[in-house]
Amino acid sequence: MLKNYQHYFLPLTLWLLASSWAINSNAADSATKNGFSLSNSLIPINEILGGGPPKDGIPAIDTPTFISANKATHLSADNRILGVYHNGISKAYPINIMNWHEIVNDHFSDQAISVTFCPLCGTGIAYITPANSGDFGVSGLLYNSDVLLYDRKTESLWSQIRAEAISGPLVGQKLTRIPMSHTSWDNWRQQYPETLVLSDNTGFKRDYHRDPYDGYTDSKGIYFPIKHRNPRFHPKARVIGIEIDGHSKAYPFSALAQTDGNIHDKVGAQNINIRYNNEHQSGTIYDENGKELSTITAFWFAWYAFHPETEVFEP
Repeated sequence: MLKNYQHYFLPLTLWLLASSWAINSNAADSATKNGFSLSNSLIPINEILGGGPPKDGIPAIDTPTFISANKATHLSADNRILGVYHNGISKAYPINIMNWHEIVNDHFSDQAISVTFCPLCGTGIAYITPANSGDFGVSGLLYNSDVLLYDRKTESLWSQIRAEAISGPLVGQKLTRIPMSHTSWDNWRQQYPETLVLSDNTGFKRDYHRDPYDGYTDSKGIYFPIKHRNPRFHPKARVIGIEIDGHSKAYPFSALAQTDGNIHDKVGAQNINIRYNNEHQSGTIYDENGKELSTITAFWFAWYAFHPETEVFEP
């Protein structure tokens, strides 16, 4: 089954692999996993788990092809996308493609941008690609059920949600996030009618109309161990998370839906404004000067696993 993993990836496969995670953890003293050195890891080695595929078993898209919005016949109005507006350019990355690839190594004008998505955590995050790291690939390893990226120049491992290299030559280096929308195709297209869209002509043979994680979002099951849990919400309840100067706060969609969609709040010492669109299940956070801030839309379990000290918004 693993031999054909990248072509016939199923939730059952993940469940079987997760159920045997203890076998992987028995090798906790090993300083190498999936071919990556963990000798200087910031994370306990026994908490870094094999997700099943080998290094690059889930292939990143390195030469993305884009089409105009009016040619995006592979998308329907309610399809979910990751949207990035940067350097005057808008691009949409359909979730049904990101599910199969998890990383798109892209450029906005002359700036390299890494667009990432972890299906297990529901997290789409975009970064400015560091010059000393080069493009990113999928390591096949997980921490707190979240994808660990690796860079192709040094083969350091990077935590997607922590936005930090957790092992290798670049250990401790942080990534710079840029704002990203997690919304419907219809909503993004209305905001940016000139947007470019990632084509499903990726160069890989995948059935992008099939969800390899079908049923996962609605279930309470978490396939891999996580360090911190909190039963306050359904594990897959969606939240918008933000970190400001060491303070973190989660805005559950269920709480935002009880408001008029325009919320003024404070995180740490900073005043912010949250604009939530219940119809399109998406939100954006701005500072008091109207500048969009970088946030993470995530499943509740994933946000809490990385931010056990988080505050939680209540209407």
